[in-house]
Amino acid sequence: MAIGAFGRSSSDERGQGAAPANVDGTVTPLIDQGSRCEGKLFFRDAVRIDGSFSGEISSENTLVVGETGEIEASICSARVVVSGSVVGDVRASDQIVLHESARVEGNLSTPSLVMEPGAVLNGRIDMGPVEKSAAPPSLKAIQGGSAASPGVSDEDSVSA
Repeated sequence: MAIGAFGRSSSDERGQGAAPANVDGTVTPLIDQGSRCEGKLFFRDAVRIDGSFSGEISSENTLVVGETGEIEASICSARVVVSGSVVGDVRASDQIVLHESARVEGNLSTPSLVMEPGAVLNGRIDMGPVEKSAAPPSLKAIQGGSAASPGVSDEDSVSA
């Protein structure tokens, strides 16, 4: 039996076991077992965390939390696969997969959720579409007063 890059058979009958790897077929292990990191993390390739991380995680691809992974962070990614422990809210624009060893304390927001028997979730689930990033605030033009702009008449001012 072949073992996929994320500890599941590449012929997993549900097709939910292995997360997509990088273009060249490799997985980028970012934080290995026994390592501990803190801060803000952004990545574009598929990344696996088997150590401890606290802070914020943002991704354009797949985040895999291995069985020994311990995450205390807000997560925003295209796809999140959890086999370890996550404390914090998780937003995925494509899918969240909770394997049987997953332990999550936080709210999930995703259009697709796969939860194996044995996985533990303490939080709320929102199954609506998830925006990949927050839109910048809209700007509104306002009309300035003639007292604030000496030498400019009301006829010269631009109206919104």
